[in-house]
Amino acid sequence: MIATVSPGTFSGKLPAIPSKSHLHRLLICAALADKDTVLLLGSVATENLSKSVSDSDHRIAHPPLANDIKATISCLSALGAHIEHIPGGLAVRPLRLDKLPETCILPCMDSGSTFRFMLPLVCALGVSGEFHLAGRLPERPLAPLDTELTRHGIELWRPAPDILCCRGKLHSAHYTLPGNVSSQYISGLLMALPLLDGDSVLHIEGDVESEGYIDMTLKVNATFAQHPKLDGSDYIICGTHNGNPFVSPGRINAEGDWSNGAFWLCAGAMPGGNVELCGLNLDSTQGDRAVYEILTQMGARISAEDNSITVSSHKHNAVEIDARAIPDLIPVLSAVAAVGEGITIVRNAQRLRLKESDRLMTTAQILNTLGAKVTEIGDELHIEGVPRLVGGTVDAHGDHRIAMTAAIASAVCDSPVIITGAEAVNKSYPQFWEKLSVLGKNVEVE
Repeated sequence: MIATVSPGTFSGKLPAIPSKSHLHRLLICAALADKDTVLLLGSVATENLSKSVSDSDHRIAHPPLANDIKATISCLSALGAHIEHIPGGLAVRPLRLDKLPETCILPCMDSGSTFRFMLPLVCALGVSGEFHLAGRLPERPLAPLDTELTRHGIELWRPAPDILCCRGKLHSAHYTLPGNVSSQYISGLLMALPLLDGDSVLHIEGDVESEGYIDMTLKVNATFAQHPKLDGSDYIICGTHNGNPFVSPGRINAEGDWSNGAFWLCAGAMPGGNVELCGLNLDSTQGDRAVYEILTQMGARISAEDNSITVSSHKHNAVEIDARAIPDLIPVLSAVAAVGEGITIVRNAQRLRLKESDRLMTTAQILNTLGAKVTEIGDELHIEGVPRLVGGTVDAHGDHRIAMTAAIASAVCDSPVIITGAEAVNKSYPQFWEKLSVLGKNVEVE
């Protein structure tokens, strides 16, 4: 697919889409719960949350699901959960812990979250699983999670590069993970260990990166009546005692997505821009909420009222950005910095090399193709601001955030931006190209 985006500024108002990170966790806990759960998607009024689960009259439109969320739904369905679309959201009928399949195929596609959450879950359930992986996911690291699983009763092997198999059942014990690797490993175990017969301890060594996403997992667990106790660096997790360890709240609303919302907020920060984004929780634990503070430091005008964020351009300051906790924000923030003053430096960005593309390389490549001055220095990006970009043709490299970054950069280009591989946005934001037109852009997709 090729998307051609006209030059010119962004202006208008959009609702935030549901948070992919939040929805992964809600789906998993709902699939493990004691009864059905309704997950409401989109901008849903608070009063809707008080309606009973049996009330099916929720005619609230919601956007198409991201491919990553479809992957999680497919995996949970393979284990026996029943998940269906309803007006305004998803209805989840939980899997039966007493009627689990002996073996199942789990199509993770290229969703790292799906794979890292589902692997410990399948091991805790004692199901023999065959995980099918796509894109760069087979190349992305799994250590030290794989070591910890095998240490506690699991056999892992790869019959092919894009397939990982597991066999065995985890037992309650003392688990250890470093805090400076993927927080998804920690979150996966926090959702899986309550399924074990006895109590377990999850010890976290050293400083924790992306702590906000672990907090999100704990918050979702608590919504489903799971409350691990934190004792220093240890999470003490009570195992199940005859029955489902997760208790359905009946109905819950998915948060708005700061990660994808960041693209629209950055569009508003571009010269001449003015964008209002509705449905974002300013108190969210999502790590990418940091875009609010970073754009403020960069000189954008930002105001917030009733979960609505408005961003308009003002001046562009050079800043230093620590990428450790916010790797997904770096491509689009680099686009903003590309037309700023001075040299913006992105530090501690090594994790970007392990995403859907090597995002240090691809961010520099697409922005430089469009006329920016971006240099890779080790695991850093140095971005020297220029007055304008020229436009041109770029490749999304199979990476949704690279495709969307190129589109946002069109705000400061003299000629159209042509993006090949534009279908990459389906991973997280299927309606992205459609929504560009709401903000005044002319987009042709073929």
